[in-house]
This record gives sequence, C-alpha cells and structure tokens, in this order.
Amino acid sequence: MFTFCPLQGALSESTASQSLLELDGGVKLLVDVGWDESFDVHKLDELEKQVPTLSLILLTHATVSHLAAYVHCCKNFPLFTRIPAYATRPVIDLGRSLAQDLYSSTPAASTTVSESSLSELAYAYSQTATTASNLLLQSPTSDEIARYFSLIQPLKYSQPHQPLPSPFSPPLNGLTITAYNAGHTLGGTIWHIQHGLESIVYAVDWNQARENVLAGAAWLDGAAGGGAEVIEQLRKPTALICSSRGAQRSAQAGGRVKRDESLIEMIKASVSKGGTVLIPVDSSARVLEMAYLLEHAWRVDATSKDGTLKSAKLYLAGRNMSSTMRYARSMLEWMDNNIVVEFEAFAEGQRRLNGATDKKEGGPFDFKYLRLLERRAQISKLLYRVNERGEPEARVILASDASMEWGFSNDLIKALASDTKNMVILTDRPTMAKDDAPSIARTIWEWWKERRDGVSVEQTTGGEQLETVYGGGRELSIRQAARQPLEGDELAVYQQWLATQRQLQATQHAGGAAALEASADVDDASSDSSSDSEDEDGEQQGKALTVSATLGQASRKNVVLKDEDLGINVLIKKKGVFDFDSRGKKGRERSFPIPIRRRRTDDFGELIRPEDYLRAEEKDEENAESGHLAAEDDKLGKKRKWGDFTKNTPGNKRRGPTGKMPTEDEADEAANASEAHELDELDAAEDAEPEEVAGPSKLVYTSETVVANFRIAFVDFSGLHDKRSLDMLIPLIQPRKLILVGGNRDETLALAADCRAALGKDGDKAVDVFTPKVGAWVDASVDTNAWVVKLADPLVKKLKWQNVRGFSIVTISGQLLASAGGVEAPPTGDDESPAKRQKTEPTASSAVTLTSASASGPLTGAALPILDVVPANRMSATRTAAQPLHTRCTPSRGPFTRAWPSWRAHR
Repeated sequence: MFTFCPLQGALSESTASQSLLELDGGVKLLVDVGWDESFDVHKLDELEKQVPTLSLILLTHATVSHLAAYVHCCKNFPLFTRIPAYATRPVIDLGRSLAQDLYSSTPAASTTVSESSLSELAYAYSQTATTASNLLLQSPTSDEIARYFSLIQPLKYSQPHQPLPSPFSPPLNGLTITAYNAGHTLGGTIWHIQHGLESIVYAVDWNQARENVLAGAAWLDGAAGGGAEVIEQLRKPTALICSSRGAQRSAQAGGRVKRDESLIEMIKASVSKGGTVLIPVDSSARVLEMAYLLEHAWRVDATSKDGTLKSAKLYLAGRNMSSTMRYARSMLEWMDNNIVVEFEAFAEGQRRLNGATDKKEGGPFDFKYLRLLERRAQISKLLYRVNERGEPEARVILASDASMEWGFSNDLIKALASDTKNMVILTDRPTMAKDDAPSIARTIWEWWKERRDGVSVEQTTGGEQLETVYGGGRELSIRQAARQPLEGDELAVYQQWLATQRQLQATQHAGGAAALEASADVDDASSDSSSDSEDEDGEQQGKALTVSATLGQASRKNVVLKDEDLGINVLIKKKGVFDFDSRGKKGRERSFPIPIRRRRTDDFGELIRPEDYLRAEEKDEENAESGHLAAEDDKLGKKRKWGDFTKNTPGNKRRGPTGKMPTEDEADEAANASEAHELDELDAAEDAEPEEVAGPSKLVYTSETVVANFRIAFVDFSGLHDKRSLDMLIPLIQPRKLILVGGNRDETLALAADCRAALGKDGDKAVDVFTPKVGAWVDASVDTNAWVVKLADPLVKKLKWQNVRGFSIVTISGQLLASAGGVEAPPTGDDESPAKRQKTEPTASSAVTLTSASASGPLTGAALPILDVVPANRMSATRTAAQPLHTRCTPSRGPFTRAWPSWRAHR
C-alpha cells in the first residue's frame, strides 16, 4: 500500500514543498519541511496534526521552499525533534546557514501567536486578549538552530540505508532509503524509497544539465548524465513523484554557456553607464553558482586590456554569507568534476610556488573580487560611496533574498529604485505566496512580462540583442517587518500565554511519551509476577488508559495532569516530590517506578551510539554549539589553538568593529577578508542601533511607496528541468504511477496530458497520472487483480516455505476447483471421513489472495474456489500444458483482503 498527500506546493503558485507518504503498516514519511515568504503558520496546521504519527523525515534541498519551516517545527511542535531526519551533508550545513540568515534578517520568520490560543486567556484579560494580535513567538537562538540541524543524520549519494524509526512509529519492516544527486543545489537529493515491493522515486526540483558548480542529476548512467539509459535503481518504479515546475519552459538555445554570457553582457551594459546592478538571490544554495560565475568573470576581465568590469565593484550581501562560503570550500567533492580539477590545479600551483614571491591565485571559492557584506551599516555606507569624479560608483550587488521580502535586497531596492541607470536582474520566476499580496519580486516579474512602459534593446559585441524593460515610474510598495516591545496589558497577556505553554510542554515531555514508555516497561516487568489478580491487572490497565486519554486531552487543550492522575509516577515525573503513600494501593502502585530501559538492537546486535566514538575536536564542536565550551576555555593553563580568542586573555586587542570579541566564524572571515582586500570604511562601519528588540515583542509592518525608474531584466538561473528534459526522461524512467506536484495548475495539467500521451502511445496499459491538490490523498498502490481462494488441507501440508530477503516464498502446483456456497470441497484423497473433514475445514484451510498482473479482474461472490493438489494421473500433462503464473499469496484477514503485485512486475 502506498498513499500520497501533498501538504504544500501542489497546483499552486507557491514553491513551498511538503509531502506525506504513507506506506504499508502505517509507516509515514515526511519529505521536506518547506515554507514561503509569507511565513503563514496556518499552512503548517496539517503538518502539526501528523507529527505524532511520523516515522522519519527526508530533506531534499537547502532552500526556503524545502526546509525553511524545519527550525520552527523543532521549536514549537512537541515530539518533532524525536523524529529521525536524513539529508546529505551539504543540505545540513547550508540549511543551517540559511536558517540563521532567515531568523536574523526578519522577525516575521518567528511567526505570531495564534488568535485561538489568545482567546483562551480572555477570562483573565477579556478586553485585551481579544484585541492583542501579532504577538511574536520566541525566536530560536543560533545555538538552538545549530542543535536542531545536528539532529539530522547525514547520508552519502548512492548508499542504501535502513533508517531507524521514531519512538512512536510502527516497525519499518526493512524500509531502505537511498540518496541520488538531483542537481539544482549543492547536495540536492532524489530519494529512492524501497519498502516491500513498493519502489518509490521522489524527484522534486532536479536539473539534468551540468552547471559551473553543480553536476547534473544522476538519472542516467554516469554522474554527469553521459549514459543513454536510466540507472537500474531508478528505473521502472512503482511510483514516481516529480515536480511539474518549469514544464512549459523551453530550453534556451546555447544552454549554460549562452545563459552565462547573457548575464555578463547585461551587467557590462549597466556598469558601463555607471549604474548599479541588483541581483536578488537566495542565501545558501543557488548563490554558489552565481558567486562562482561572477568571480571568474571579473578574473577574466582583469586580464584583458579593454575590460569593462574593472571599474565596477562586486559585492555579496547576506547576514551569514561567510558561513555559507566556508561550508562551500569544504564541500568540493559534492560539486562538478571541473571544480575538483580546478582545486587540484590550484593546490599543485601552490606547491610549485612554495617559497616564491609571486602572488598565488585563489581557489574556486577563494574570492579575490567578490566582497562579502554582513551588516546593515555596511549596506548603508556602500550606497553613499562615490568614485574619484564624485559620481556614484558602478557596482554589482548579489543580495538575499530572492523574494525581496526580507534580507538586504529589501533595503537595497528602496535605495536604487529612483535611478534610471540602475538595473534589477531576476534569475528565477518568483513565487506567489498569497493571491492578494504578491511579493516584491513577483510584482517586478509581472512588470517584466507586461512590458507596458517600453523595452530597451542593446547590441552586444557578439551580435546578440539584450532586452531590458523600463520601470516607467510606477509605484512600488515595499513592506518591512519590525519588532516592537510589548507593554501594559499586551505584555501581561503574553506572559500568561507563555506560562501556560511552558506548563503544557512540561507536562507533555514529562508525562507524555516518556511516561507511556516507562509505564510500558513497568507493565512488562509486573506482568511476570503471578501475585496480581486479573482484577488488579484490569484496574491498572484502565488507569493507564485514563492517563493516556488525559495526556491526549492535554495535547489538545490546556489541561494539566494532577498528582493523582500520575500516581506512583509522580516520584520520577515531578520535581521536588520524594514520598508517595502506597498504603492500600494495588499492582504497580506498590513499588517504586523504576523504568527499565530496553537495549535497542538490530540485525547486527546492539545499536551503537555514534556520540560515544566522537573525536576530541568533534566533542569540542558539539560542546561549543551547546554553549559549554566557554567555561573550559577560561581556565588557566588550557592550551589554545592558533588564532583562538578568550575573554580573559590579557593584552588582547583584536576585537571586531562593534567592540565585541569575534567568534570563530568572524575570525576566519576576517582572516580571509584581510587577504582578499584592504580594510576600508566598510569594515569600520558600525550599526547605529541594535538589530532586534530583546524580550517579548510583537510584529509591526511599515509600508513605503517608492517610484520605480530602474530597468528590469530576466536571466533564467533557476537551474531546473525544462520541458525537453521532462519529455525525454519520464518515458525512459517508465514509472507505473506518476504523481505531479510542485507547480501551478496550468503547467501541472499540461505536463499530465503530455505524460499520458507519451507513456501510453505504444499500446501498453495507460499509466495513471495523478495531479493531487493540497491536502488530497491519492492511492498510488500497484495496480493488481486479486482473487481470494481457499487452500485445501493436502496442499497446505506440502508447502515448504523459503526465506528470501525477508520474504517467504513457496512454489505451488495445483488445480483450481469451483465450490458452491456451503458445499463441501471435493474429496482430497485422504482417509479422513467427510464429516471430520467438514468439521476441520474452516480451521485447517487458509483463505489467500492470489494476484496476477495479467488477469482480467477479481472474482467476487460468497463462494470461494479451492486450490487443491494435482492428481498423480494428471501431473505429467499439467507440466507440459500449464503456463507458470507468478503470484503473491497472503492470508486473508476478513472481508478486506490485501492485494500484492506480481513477481513479474517487480523483478
């Protein structure tokens, strides 16, 4: 069984990705925890309901649309951190950098308290609770973000892995997950999920073409896509879940080379006039491709005599860009082979020039011309810089975020909107989070498509024509989110709500899953005792059910468990309680509740805890993330590494521009910056006011309208599949079921029509193509035809089962005999009397389901046919005339029989 439900991003303009997969046995997989720039917490309501039933989480890309809500769920959803999560190492590290940039850039990411929760406090503050709104939740700290991402288990490409389930999940029964390269982003993943005979390929946002930094998706033989057939592991899955975004986009002539040339020519045309080019990008994944391209374009231009880019400066603005680039330098093996070759050549050149005075050229991500900006004061200082002639200097700024709703791109668009020499280059089709309030990037995108105020066409040196659209003086509304401290009754309401939530979470963590686990252990221990009567056992079972029901009620309402509800467990679940009156108690209430922790084992023995085998430096990093390293560093006599800073080191004058002691990341970035460029006024710029308000606050939006006179251009740098890739690869994959998500309605329905025509054009059975909407469940199980038969007693006695890879397999040669309702089965040749055989037949015979993909349909009716042994006089004729039929049989469980696919369909 396999059912699928998209929680976000299906048949909509939003690019947020959340999908729920339910497999046989109640195993539920959550793939991606995406969000959009609206940060609407109501879009996570359905996910919050599914948290107690999830088995594991899979993450595909380190982008806002795929994991922006991960930190929010870890902080605000109980039990979410107990669900095992899996991703590749680049997705984990770049996702951590993205989350830190997101929460430090906009308070809207923290989300607000729901009005339903505040309405419950109306009994105490009736006049304020109903009017209080936009009260912000507590933002996660950097240490909390690092801890949440450290819970994700890293995987490598093409290595099958059998994950561990969550504590509240049913057994996974041999579930195997395998990650394959998806392109599009560094560490992007195509997931192959194998469970029983279900083979599911989850491929959302992939790119088959190679890029400067990223290799193509691993669909074909060879990592670079040089083969002619799909690799065996991804071929003929029972279900293919594919994104339809970009299905109507045609491939650009010339491919990647033409795309890069168009971007560079547009930049040259703008900076030659002294204008500023703003390119909104994301802060983690796709920014690597853009930064690498522009850095090397500046290097090439510097060697030419008539270079145009020499007069322009190149900047990359983002709150946490230094961490992103530091991670990129350590992940070269995840990139395209050209990057690896370039790094090896750079390392070889360093060895040859060792000791020489010549200046060495940097590696792939050792920037010489690209400068990182991470503070708002640097952005303000940059906007007022002028050249030697007193004119605004030409510059190219890559700024986060691509939606321009938050980040430095939101600040820059206000300052650059009025000048006609400036240009905004969009590199992807922006999302539409809400129909009534499009993002800034979406508004500019609509202007570019309308071309209402004219188009400027310029001729490049290569003879190509570059088109830019005029803004035309339109009014552009820019909204910024800010924190405002709470005062008066609003502060009292927030404190009351916070106290209630803390009490509820303490109850859930102390008496929820842990209490149930402890009670289960005690129940197992007490079940061995024969002194308890059946009445006592029934009473204790009822007590446990009452506590469980109360816990479930507490999770839905603000109900706190009382001491009498906890019973003897109050000694271990409540602080400050050391005595319990056990007089007159029965069952387990008479003994101290010591929970017995079972050892978790697998097929190879007891499970190994990886934290017990960490190296010393890994333990230091883990302690540093949890905030325990500072106390050890302050001790006298402790050996420090070169470049480390401590608070009590006398004479230490190397402090940051804000007067604070630099962190390790800031020290590394300062060292890299000092090698790349000389210190100037941008490094000395200090923020005039604190970045955010400490303490309880509420979300306040301020809107400003600017006149947009800039020019608009578009170069497709999304790095996604196009119509040609989809039309070519989906027929080669040959899925039995196809589910399309991740696109708007028009392109999803158009791709579904093309796939139905392409997959069924050879006369084969038409492939089912599903286009579910958000919240709709689709049954994508394997198509089978099932018959329910009874096995005769002689046949059952001759079965010899064999275990093959966890399955019980047996070969059967028999004859199918019709049986009327209530009529006894034909004689089997045994010596038993008919009366005795009729008496034992309901228990001795087994009703099974035989499934074949080549038959016409299931048999119905009250009478079940009987599968009996073949008589000896017909055995030879049967061997020559009968055709083998590969089936799968399972015992019947009442009126609902389980149908399984044929062996021939799943070889």
